[in-house]
Amino acid sequence: MATVYVSISSDIVHEGILNIIEEASKLGDVFVGVLTDEVVASYKRTPLLDTSTRKAVYANLKNVVKVVEQDTLSYAKVLRELKPDYVVHGDDWREGVQSRVREEVIEILSEWGGELVEIPYTRGISATQLEKDLLVFLGSPEQRRGSLRRLLTLKKPIRIIEASNGLSGLIVENASFTDPETGQVRTYDGMWVSSLCDSTFKGKPDIELVDFTSRVRTIEEIMEVTTKPIILDGDTGGKTEWFSHNVRTLERLGVSAVIIEDKTGLKQNSLFGTEVKQTQDDPHAFAAKIAAGKRAQRTRDFMIFARIESLIAGQSMEDALSRADIYLEEGGADGIMIHSKEKDGSEILEFMRLFREKWPEVPIILVPTSYNQFTEEELADAGANIIIHANHLTRAAYVAMRDVAQKILECHRSLEADDMILPIKEVLTLIPKE
Repeated sequence: MATVYVSISSDIVHEGILNIIEEASKLGDVFVGVLTDEVVASYKRTPLLDTSTRKAVYANLKNVVKVVEQDTLSYAKVLRELKPDYVVHGDDWREGVQSRVREEVIEILSEWGGELVEIPYTRGISATQLEKDLLVFLGSPEQRRGSLRRLLTLKKPIRIIEASNGLSGLIVENASFTDPETGQVRTYDGMWVSSLCDSTFKGKPDIELVDFTSRVRTIEEIMEVTTKPIILDGDTGGKTEWFSHNVRTLERLGVSAVIIEDKTGLKQNSLFGTEVKQTQDDPHAFAAKIAAGKRAQRTRDFMIFARIESLIAGQSMEDALSRADIYLEEGGADGIMIHSKEKDGSEILEFMRLFREKWPEVPIILVPTSYNQFTEEELADAGANIIIHANHLTRAAYVAMRDVAQKILECHRSLEADDMILPIKEVLTLIPKE
C-alpha cells in the first residue's frame, strides 16, 4: 500500500482539511504530520490546542492511519524519515512565501521517486478567517491571561512592544513582517503597558502620578480591541497591601504579568541612572511584597516579575545577583527583569551568564532601549526569554505629531503636511466597524 503524507498546522478542522485528507486516502495510507506548538508559535499565533491534543484529534479522523510530529517548518526531516510515495497539499502554495517550501518538497521527493499531488483549494474556506471569528474567545480574560506562560514554554525570545491606547494596541495586534529569504512571518507576541508611556500620553510626569484606576482604564481600552497577552509596568507596586489587591484586579482583567521594580521613594526613571538619586528597597522587604502578591493570586496563570535596579543605581553585580536569589527564593517571583542604561550591554550579558549558572530555567526579561545594537536572537542566545521594546511607539507618535503641527504653522495651511499623514479616507476605515 502506498504511503501519503499530509502536513497540517491548523488546530481548526474545517472542510478544506477534511477534503484534502479524503483525497489523500484515495492514493494510499494517510500519515498526517502535525506541526508542533513550538513550530506554529514561531510564525503565527500559539495554537488553541496543544500538540498532543491536536495529534489526538487528527488520529481519530476517518482515513488517517497514523499521526506524526513535524518539528520544523521544513518538510525535509520528516520526509526523509517516512519516504512517502506521495505528499498531498492544497494548490494554494504555488505562489508567495510557501512556494519555496513547495520547491523543497518536490526536490526531496525526487530522491526516491515520490510525487507531489495538489488538491484544488477549497474556496470560501479560510483558517485565517475562522481564527478571526474566534477573536472573542482569544481575547477572553481566561485565554489571554495564560497565553504568556504558555509562550514561555514554546518560544524564545518572546517579542513584546509597548502599547498605550486602543490604536497602538491594534497596530501591535496586526503588525507583521514576512522575511523575503525564508518566508517566515514575524509578529509581536504581546504588549507592554508602560508607566512612562501611559503617563506621557496623559501629559503627566513619570513619577507614579497616574493612579492605578487610570492604569486599569488604559488596559481595558487596549483589551477591548486586541487578543495578545499584556505585561504591565507596575512601577514599585506601591504599598504591599495595595499590591495584593491590585494583583487580583489585574488577574481578573486577564493581564498575564506585572513587573515591579525594587526602588523606593519618588520614582525616577531608570534611564536617568545615577544622574538622579535612585534608592533601592531592602531586598527582603521587596521579596515580602512579591510573596504577598503571589499569595493573592487566584490562578496559576498570572505572573509577577521582579525588576532589579542594582545596575541602574550604581551597585555591584554581586548585589544584583544576590537580590535575584532573594526575590526568587523568598518572594517566589516568576522571573527577573534586569535593567541597565549602559550602551555596550556588557553588564547585562555578564549578569545573564552568572545568573544562568544557578538559575538555568528562570525567565529573564530585557528592555534593550540603551543597548539596542543587539538583535533579539543574540540576546536570546545569551539567556534572555522576553525582549520588550518599551517606548518606541510613543516616541514615534510624538515626532510625527510635532512635525505635522510645525509644518502647518510654517505654511499657514495643511496642504504641505498631506504627505506626512494618512489620507482622511484611510482614517475613516482605519478602525474596523465590527
